[in-house]
Amino acid sequence: MRPPPIALCRLLLLIGVLACGYAQAGWRADLPDALLVGSAEFRTWGLDIYTARLWAPGARLNEGDGFVLEITYRRAVSRERLVKVSLEEIQRLSATPLTAAQRDQWQAQMQQAFVDVEAGMRITGVYVPGLGCRFYVGERLQHEVRDQAFARAFFAIWLDPRSRYPDLRRQLLGASP
Repeated sequence: MRPPPIALCRLLLLIGVLACGYAQAGWRADLPDALLVGSAEFRTWGLDIYTARLWAPGARLNEGDGFVLEITYRRAVSRERLVKVSLEEIQRLSATPLTAAQRDQWQAQMQQAFVDVEAGMRITGVYVPGLGCRFYVGERLQHEVRDQAFARAFFAIWLDPRSRYPDLRRQLLGASP
């Protein structure tokens, strides 16, 4: 049996290197020109829960552009708790009640997107206009949600003017604490 030609070996090696580089790039491959807009520490009842950072092209959040919300947890939080609190906040901010089907579907999407987190773990959500959103755990793509309504509702938890934590929102948008 003849060994493969050198050119084929080089091509396969290049493909492998590029694939590894893409996998390592994480969310930056989705929004390579994103710059830090703002960051905030979330504390409640005297406990550090997470640090959040908002990234966008040109360090400005513009209507219709993609953006990234990166959350680094300071303590352990279960996937079930993340999903439950997210659904409660989505419902609170919604102009109309979620239908049972919509609630079940969005809950299932978040169950796939989130994991049980430990202190130091990072979950990053990328808003992708015209598609929906992607969630990364560390640098690894965990789940993609192809639903614009879900994406808008999810990120509203932090970015809507009616956010439960207006100081956190203001800091994410680049204002001083």
